[in-house]
Amino acid sequence: MIVVAGISALLVLAAGAGTAWRRIAPRADRIWIAEQERAPHATFDGHVAHIANVRSFRYTARHDFTPRYVDRVYDLDKIESISYALTPFYVSFRGPAHSFVTFGFADSQFVAISVEARREPGEEYDVLKGLFKRFEVLYVVGDEPDLIGQRAAFTPEHVYLYPIHAPKEKIRAMFVSMLERANQLRTQPEFYNTVTNNCTSNVIAHVNAVAPATVPSGFRSFLPGYTDELGIRLGLIDTKLGVAQARARYLINDRVRKYLSDSLFSFRIRDTGI
Repeated sequence: MIVVAGISALLVLAAGAGTAWRRIAPRADRIWIAEQERAPHATFDGHVAHIANVRSFRYTARHDFTPRYVDRVYDLDKIESISYALTPFYVSFRGPAHSFVTFGFADSQFVAISVEARREPGEEYDVLKGLFKRFEVLYVVGDEPDLIGQRAAFTPEHVYLYPIHAPKEKIRAMFVSMLERANQLRTQPEFYNTVTNNCTSNVIAHVNAVAPATVPSGFRSFLPGYTDELGIRLGLIDTKLGVAQARARYLINDRVRKYLSDSLFSFRIRDTGI
């Protein structure tokens, strides 16, 4: 009887814990770190997208920056390119990584969109913590000297910027879909999840929404450091080079450090010398 009572007590505790877990709800009204304090908001007027809270921080060190949020206007008819930024966390093991996309326009504007685990002051991102409702999802919309410069110039991580082969109408559709999801998260927040709702899984979902079944899901969204191999194999990355050669060509850290303050930053970092 004692054993039966003990098992029953454990089942009651487990059921209670499960109910409490399900009741934990994501929120958009917490106090956030400065880099993620403001969520972007997009409105559309025909072929023009107005985006509030575009991040335009300027960094002098990894955590030393001048904060600045701006409002920007983008002509959707002028969108012409998309690039894939990939930052493996480790040199020796490529698996864990951050990835995001950046869009180029014919009027020389570039804007990056990074899906991130939104953190409160004092919190540090951790792969394991990301499994347990510790962070919310945030789409950060920012300029390239911010989102690319901060990582490539002031961390030891390698940053790769790959050109993507895609028709302009698909690029436009993906840009709009990412802005619409950013808007949705303002009123319908979601928990970040290292496996199911992370930076790469969201990018893959947007790609497949405009080009169905283009990118298979699976372990690559959990280990996104290998997505450049997949992109080259599927013909999404616009190169005829092998993986090793492409990584060497599109590694941009040195160019970012050299041109971080250059008014032509986005063009300079894409100049591979060819």
